[in-house]
Amino acid sequence: MTTTPGNASSNLPGKPPVVDLATWQAARAELLVREKAHTREGDAIAAARRRLPMVELDGTVEVTGADGPVPFLDLFQERDELVVYQHMWYDGAPHQGQCEGCTTTAWHLRDAVYLNARGVSFAILTSGPWDEVARYVEFMGYTQPWYSVRGVEAPIGGEMGHLACFLRDGDRVFLTYSTTGRGNERVNGSLGLLDMTPCGRGEAWEDNPEDRPVGGQACWSWRTDADGTATWGPTSRPVPQWTRPGATPVKTLGRHGPHH
Repeated sequence: MTTTPGNASSNLPGKPPVVDLATWQAARAELLVREKAHTREGDAIAAARRRLPMVELDGTVEVTGADGPVPFLDLFQERDELVVYQHMWYDGAPHQGQCEGCTTTAWHLRDAVYLNARGVSFAILTSGPWDEVARYVEFMGYTQPWYSVRGVEAPIGGEMGHLACFLRDGDRVFLTYSTTGRGNERVNGSLGLLDMTPCGRGEAWEDNPEDRPVGGQACWSWRTDADGTATWGPTSRPVPQWTRPGATPVKTLGRHGPHH
């Protein structure tokens, strides 16, 4: 095994083996075959997704936003398609007590300009009462439309933590797709980039070489203290909140703890 020019060391503990460029290119080409197969399978799944049936919903159901109660149909903004993220909510909790996973997802969905360019609108729905939600949206600096769906039945309301797609035909509204759990990762570009790095996401479930650092629990880095140390302790908050003005540690997380 040879080293890269100017590098007198051989292998580095806890890091990938050091090889010459030709050897690296051969290994990279071998992995590329699998990556292309993965891409083609993803395309096939997307094609199957477009062929799913749909279910009609009552588009006159009212949700509450910045302008008060409006029919769900208004969320389409006269476009034919709508994507929503259904954000979990803990009643009575301060900003740092809200769900770190939902915060991470919403933070990656701050701009829908490319969706709008393709005739797709975007909104965030949450089960929280609007007066609490409005204060949270202002604190986070979000500009995407948020709506409270408190009291609205599934699939528009109900269980949160989902991405859902809807189609409009005139005044008729249809649910076409919904996903949750790791299905929500599609909007989190940071996870995709971390998956390209040699250390990955740093989570215990990952299949890493034996000499790599042991990862933490799933989503371990989504909630930290002021120093950036991952923790679910009393002074932690979802990572994006540390970028907001006035985001300082507090002594209580309200009636609900941050871990779920």
